[in-house]
This record gives sequence, C-alpha cells and structure tokens, in this order.
Amino acid sequence: MNDFFSKIKKHYNKQLPFVMYSKPNSGNIFGLLQQNSTLHKISNYKEKGFVFASFDEKQLILIPENESEIITIEQEEITFDAIEIEDLRFDAAAKIQYEDLVSKGIQAIKNEEFKKVVLSRSEKVALSGFDFIETFQHLIELYPTTFSYVFFHPEIGFWMGATPEQLLKANGNVFETTALAGTQKANSETEILWQQKEKDEQQYVTDFIVKRLREVAASVNVTEPYSLKAGSIWHIKTDISGVLNDNSTLEEVIDTLHPTPAVCGLPKKKAKAFIIENENYDRTFYTGFLGELNSSFASNKISTDLFVNLRSMQIKDDNAILFMGCGITKESIPENEWEESVNKSMTMKRVLKIA
Repeated sequence: MNDFFSKIKKHYNKQLPFVMYSKPNSGNIFGLLQQNSTLHKISNYKEKGFVFASFDEKQLILIPENESEIITIEQEEITFDAIEIEDLRFDAAAKIQYEDLVSKGIQAIKNEEFKKVVLSRSEKVALSGFDFIETFQHLIELYPTTFSYVFFHPEIGFWMGATPEQLLKANGNVFETTALAGTQKANSETEILWQQKEKDEQQYVTDFIVKRLREVAASVNVTEPYSLKAGSIWHIKTDISGVLNDNSTLEEVIDTLHPTPAVCGLPKKKAKAFIIENENYDRTFYTGFLGELNSSFASNKISTDLFVNLRSMQIKDDNAILFMGCGITKESIPENEWEESVNKSMTMKRVLKIA
C-alpha cells in the first residue's frame, strides 16, 4: 500500500477525523487528516476546510484546514472486476412500505399540497471483509465522473459515496450550480429517450433554482438540458451559472439552494415537511452536502466546491446502510419508483463484498 493510503489507514486506526476524496474527472485524490478529535462546526460559512452537512442542516461539521495535515496523490490506474449483482433477495415488506409512501406522496400532489416530492428509503446490507481503501479505489474506477469520498469522525460515523450532483461552485462572486433530475438505467443503446414526466420534473427543478438564485444574483445563465451518465444510471442535467450581488453571502446562496428540488421537492418547505413526517427514518447526512469550503489546498485560489450527498452509504458494525430516493410527481407509478430505487442501490452494491 502506498504512503498516502497507509497514512489514511493509520489515522483511522487512531480514530481521528479525516476525509479523502476525488473530484469528477480528476486525476488527484486529496486527504485532510484532522490532528485532534474535536468536533468542529460551521457557524457562518466563513470557515476554511471541508464541510459535511446533514439534510436538515442541524449538523454542519467541519474538518478545519488549519488543524489538518493535507495530503494528495495522483490516481493510479487500478482495474477491478465489477461486481454485477442481480438483487433477487429484496425485502417484500420494504417494497410494500416504500410503494405505500410513494402512493401517499402522489395523493398529496393530487391534493395540490406540492408539485413534487423526493421520497427515500434506507437498506442495510451485511458486509464480508470490508476494506474502505479498496472500496474507495473501486468507486473512483467505476464512477470517474462523480465526487467520490470517504468521511470519518468518531462522533459522526463513517460515510462513503459517489455523487453526480454539484450543489455549488463559487470563486469570489462567480458561481456555478446544476439542476439534476430524471433517472434511467443505462442499457446497450447510446441514445437515451426521456418521457414527458422526466422532462417536466427536470424543468420544475431548473425553474425553481433559477427563480431563487435571481434573488441573490446580478445575472443567471442557463444551458439547455442534456443527458448525463453516472455509472449505470442516466440523468437529465442543466448547468446554471452567474454572478452574485455584491452584498450576497455564501451562507445565503447555500440556504437558497439546499435542499435542492432534486433531493427534497417543490415547493421546498412543504415537501420537506412531508418528508420529515412520512419517511419514518432520519436521513442524517444522506441528501445533505459536502465539500471544500473557502479552501486553497486544491488550487491557488480560495474557492468553494460543494456536492449533494447522493449515492451514499454509512458503514456501521460490519453493515452498509444504503440510501436511495426518487422524485415523485403526479404521473409516478409506485412500483416503477420502487424499481428505480433498487437500480440506485446497485451503485453502492457494485463496490461492496456483501455477506
């Protein structure tokens, strides 16, 4: 094992906080090794370091730049045999429970409580011979276009993921974000066809983000939607960029964007209230956000680079707790949404040795 990964492993064995990550289409892996076990929190987004935030923003954890050893390595070409899983052992009770939740969401939309809601579930799988370094390398190999990470803090737990969704990139007052919605399993065809339901869902997300950003930005630019492949899944993506008003703060922009309609729904407050009341589990850091905050260790400039914590899992007691969510509109079919959630679970299952 090379020095970079040996150092990470030793740090973890001492139960000290750290993060290691690779950005989309990047040749580098970064590590921040916090030199003590203090639990640092964000108070105003002026801090520097790596942020790990929960869905409800009640937990805003920071690995501070000035209290961490920063290490980096170029990615090596490593080839793995992808674990192809046909998951036939699904939990019938979980299927019924999720389909009931989706039905409830559809009914609420028909009652005009909101236009869209993103409903999720968790699934626990037992692991055999889990090695987080190997699993992380496997994530990078399989999903090079995602933000792949491992995050650990003794008071927070152990999380990993490979997320395709950028929340915000900010450099001075210039920012970039994305609208991401619609999901299809990749097949052998190169062309992907989107149904009206998926196009509408993507348009809801784009319109909402643009409308909110115009409150804090002097200008907002929007691209045409295009198809994006993340591993074995296709999404519809729109790039949004602009320039912030002189008096707008990073905190305001994050508050404007998070949680995005792609992980919560529209209108945001009503959809979020429905999620908290009906999902019957705590998402914690799933669909929160994470990344570099006002940092200068990855480039010469101070910049912020944040991602939505999708396609993620928590490792706990020789188990992986996986998280999957689907965007629900009035055209949704509960059984199809269940199947979509199963497809999404494969993103993480493909890198795990399941007992």
